[in-house]
Amino acid sequence: MRDLPGKTHVAVVGCAMHAPRDAKQRSLEEAIYAVARAALLDAGLAIDDIDGIVVGANDQLDGRAISVMMASGSVGGVGRDILSTPSAAEHAFVLGALRVSAGQFRTQLVVSWSPTEVSSIPEALRLGTDPYFHRALPLDELSAAGLQATALESAVPDIRQAAISIVVKNRNNGAIAYPDRAAAPRETAWIASGKPLRWPLTDTMVTPPAYGLVALVLADAEFVKERSLPAPAWIQGLGWATEAGLLGDRQLAALASLAAATEQAYQQAGIKNPTTAFQLAEVADATPYQELLAYEGLGLCARQEWLRACESGRFERGGTLPVNLSGGALSFNPVYCAGLMRIAEAANQLRGRAGHHQTAKLERVLAHAASGFAMQYNTVVVMGRDPVAGTHSCVGARP
Repeated sequence: MRDLPGKTHVAVVGCAMHAPRDAKQRSLEEAIYAVARAALLDAGLAIDDIDGIVVGANDQLDGRAISVMMASGSVGGVGRDILSTPSAAEHAFVLGALRVSAGQFRTQLVVSWSPTEVSSIPEALRLGTDPYFHRALPLDELSAAGLQATALESAVPDIRQAAISIVVKNRNNGAIAYPDRAAAPRETAWIASGKPLRWPLTDTMVTPPAYGLVALVLADAEFVKERSLPAPAWIQGLGWATEAGLLGDRQLAALASLAAATEQAYQQAGIKNPTTAFQLAEVADATPYQELLAYEGLGLCARQEWLRACESGRFERGGTLPVNLSGGALSFNPVYCAGLMRIAEAANQLRGRAGHHQTAKLERVLAHAASGFAMQYNTVVVMGRDPVAGTHSCVGARP
């Protein structure tokens, strides 16, 4: 992979996503064990094949100090190198990929979860803000998203119509992807008639937090070749960047961090024209306005074309670039690990293991994850059927 610091190509070789209906059915430790084991089974590996583990865990949401200590046994961390990041679940993926790419490890297990046990998720997340300005407001993620949506509505005429169409699209996709999961009504008139939560966001334009877990297995090229692992999703490009923490220091209607992360990933993958480079994308959509910002930041569609693109069905199932065939966070919203799920969903599509929402055979896909207040963190992942774009039968070769 061009310009990615390291010594070897890296592939996603196993994925698992769980959405327990009832947190009381099993403890969080048991659920973490189950999703980690399912990812290993999907890869055709055992825990003894894993060199190291990266966990994405958030103490505030878990309601316990140093949450990784609770999870170490469940993920197989006893006797293994284990690392944790609290900033965002997708950052655990970045860490795992870099550890393999650098030649430090041959395999990595990446695991994250987002429980709903705390009495107030907004209050838990508010603890992540600075104590002098934002926490005193009090500011939560929905308020920050509302400020961002307001800035966009001021900058782009008719954006609300495009935002409503994205909610309809993603919830229609979610009904196909996971038909057993209770879904909110998805009619346009119903979504347009919602009650304000944090203006201009309404109760019909966002999805309540849900309990979810996700795990992925990463491996280097030589390991993939030695084990003859089927259908690897090769990481061709990887980029990540962070905005300023103080909302007043940022342009909420334009994401500098997403532009930087996109440039990194596209340069590594050799992407010249993103509008034709991918056959599918999974992008951040905690609100529909965030998905619109992703279109622009990823180079898929200029903001002047947002409404026209949504009306034409360009990003719908059957369009030229389907976006969020999984239904995204607008259908299922495990707050902390929603970004990692976008990466897992894109990898599963490439590997032909997306289930009900699997689309036609793909060559290259795009994943985008955003976390933090008003999309403070942005991560972009380009994955393909080959380690390097435009190559074939090069598994096991080192650049």
